Amino acid sequence: MNVPPPSGIRVPPEELRTLAAAIFEKAGTSRADAELIAKLLVLTDLRGVFSHGTRYTQSYTQMMLDGRVNPRPALRSLSQTDTTQVLDGDGGMGHFPCYHGTQWAIAQAKQHGLAALTTRNHFHFGAASKYSRMALEHDLIGLAISSHRFFPSPESNVLGAGGGSPMSIAIPAGDQPPLVLDMGAYFLPYSEDLFRQFPATFFKGLGLAALFQALGGILAGIYKPEVQAPLSKWESNQGSFIVMFDVKRFMPVDEFKQEMDRYIGDARRMKPLPGTERAELSGGLEWQRQQEYAREGIPVAPDHQKSLEEIAAQLGVPTPFARYTHTRFGA
Repeated sequence: MNVPPPSGIRVPPEELRTLAAAIFEKAGTSRADAELIAKLLVLTDLRGVFSHGTRYTQSYTQMMLDGRVNPRPALRSLSQTDTTQVLDGDGGMGHFPCYHGTQWAIAQAKQHGLAALTTRNHFHFGAASKYSRMALEHDLIGLAISSHRFFPSPESNVLGAGGGSPMSIAIPAGDQPPLVLDMGAYFLPYSEDLFRQFPATFFKGLGLAALFQALGGILAGIYKPEVQAPLSKWESNQGSFIVMFDVKRFMPVDEFKQEMDRYIGDARRMKPLPGTERAELSGGLEWQRQQEYAREGIPVAPDHQKSLEEIAAQLGVPTPFARYTHTRFGA
């Protein structure tokens, strides 16, 4: 689970976007792509998913500088119908084909009721909810799944067959926070003792992970020879499966949102789980953090700040951090 750091500095979202975009552009991306990936990473930070936000700036740009990820990919549609598309990411970051592909799927779903795409030949696409949540402002339901290429070893436990694939589903609501699930497939670190205590947890995790591999990886074509070494010089080891559904094709949008508000509102009035302050469904806490961080600034922990300062110094980009005071959050 992503939790806010205990201390650090608060940085306005627009300053983090400006810094990250400048770093990516210095690493060789086009200005448009630099601004896009910076926007997507900061949107992730705004929801408190710090593991997949601007913390990745240093590692992403270093991979570009090292020649492992294409800094200037030219996206290519390999096949397309009214409701399906296969996109090639040209060895770049997965954020680019997944974002632009989702925009296409939204437009097609609004016209035809639903649309789906797969993407291949790219690296990491970040937090899955970046793409599922794009559906919400259009009264659509969004699904995003990703997988990375790997080959299960006969020497390893079968629980490793699923890899670390993520999945997100986003469902709109009215006045209540939208329902947004953003998760990996594994719930507990493996040990024989834990497996004996909670076997169903591990079996269910493996089942989900295998499905995510099939949809976000195999269906996406990440095992095709042309996207692997030696034919590809890029570390293009990931793919995705993204689907958009138009709510109004199933029931009136106002009626659906009214029922979602009733359900979510009722759930939020229930007793919270032990150790938590309030009852929330998936996405509720992130929705609240987004409002707080947009208003007060994004919490940046010392190690997060250090990673951004290191890559910025390496590329000759100034940082804004000196004018912000280190503080304890929630104090």
